Amino acid sequence: MNRMTIEQQEETGRGMTVEKMVWGLSGLVSLILTAVLFYLWASLNHFEQDPTQLPDQASVDSYLESLENAPDYRVRTGIFLKSFSFVDASDVHVTGYVWQHYQTGVHDAIKPEPGQAGFLLPESVDVGSGLIEEAYRMPEPGGEVIGWYFEQTLRQSFDYTSYPFDHKTVWVRFWPGRFDVNVALVPDFDAYPATGPKDIFGIDNRIVMGTWERENTYFDYKLSDLDTTLGINQNEFQTRLPELHYNFVIKRNFANAFVVHMIPLIVVTMLLFGAVMTVTRKPNLVERHDFSTSSVIGTCSVLFFVILLAHVQLREGFAGSPVIYMESFFFLMYFMLLVVSVNTYLFVSESAPSLRLIHYRDNLIPKAAFWPFVLSCMIAITAYNLSLKSPPSTDAPEAITHQDG
Repeated sequence: MNRMTIEQQEETGRGMTVEKMVWGLSGLVSLILTAVLFYLWASLNHFEQDPTQLPDQASVDSYLESLENAPDYRVRTGIFLKSFSFVDASDVHVTGYVWQHYQTGVHDAIKPEPGQAGFLLPESVDVGSGLIEEAYRMPEPGGEVIGWYFEQTLRQSFDYTSYPFDHKTVWVRFWPGRFDVNVALVPDFDAYPATGPKDIFGIDNRIVMGTWERENTYFDYKLSDLDTTLGINQNEFQTRLPELHYNFVIKRNFANAFVVHMIPLIVVTMLLFGAVMTVTRKPNLVERHDFSTSSVIGTCSVLFFVILLAHVQLREGFAGSPVIYMESFFFLMYFMLLVVSVNTYLFVSESAPSLRLIHYRDNLIPKAAFWPFVLSCMIAITAYNLSLKSPPSTDAPEAITHQDG
């Protein structure tokens, strides 16, 4: 009898040692995977500069001279943004000032009359509620500078698949005010203190950004793709003409999205892990935890509706967008709820005694593998989205890369 007791104690001691090793390995792997996940998040949140940036007048001259059809007129154009806000997932409302320099004897044929604008914003929507009005017209050596105040809602296509690590390149696209002559609008670099690749210019420093942070600003050109003459007989098709774009890059404030979406997901995951830990056959633990199959499945059902409501709320903010990065975690949680329910049923069921992976040491392996599995899936999702991350200016139309010389 004493011999049996000693053997049982030795077996119990070996079992506790094995459990400690398994849990120690689980904790170590979880820490490593957490570090990898944070590294991938940092990589996903990184923004590369756009190679099409035009930092100075020399780069503009080199670009325009490389075109097949050299412009007949060049009009220096500048912009200063006073405010911007996202109306919805595709529309952004911007206000500010645009000015142009017209030289006497050079631009007389295209100089706008009072009440007219020397530019168009082709992506404006709801023009009736918008505004473009002349703010000043002042003489300068050799000509005149004309400035307009504008309030417009611009419709653009934005990529939200990396949310909440997404960067947005919001651009103001300019067309010249005349279509019967070949006019190229060129950036007025002299109006800004610095226009280098890392300089932020043309936007109010006190602008209210909300959940966004300023990342960069720059000018560049995109070639037009209008396969029409716009009904003007002397015009050729309006293709491959340089369109001036003023771009400002903004980065989403991750902290806000983390609090709103990630914290609830983390709490639900912890509650689900707690439900897994109650799965046992030990009589004292069954009574202490009040474990039953129905209680675990009931917990999973409640958590499912919590996740579903949060998912619907997230999806409503990105209607029409493909599956976004954050949304993938909700699909992972749906899968985990199903896995925990099936694991609990198979553990208490006598119909699957051969599943040693589940029955070994009171469901030890599923319990210890919970966090490594969840973190591995999060890493796989993040790595996949990182691999899909497009080169810079994914939000803008096709750009022509400029290289000096």
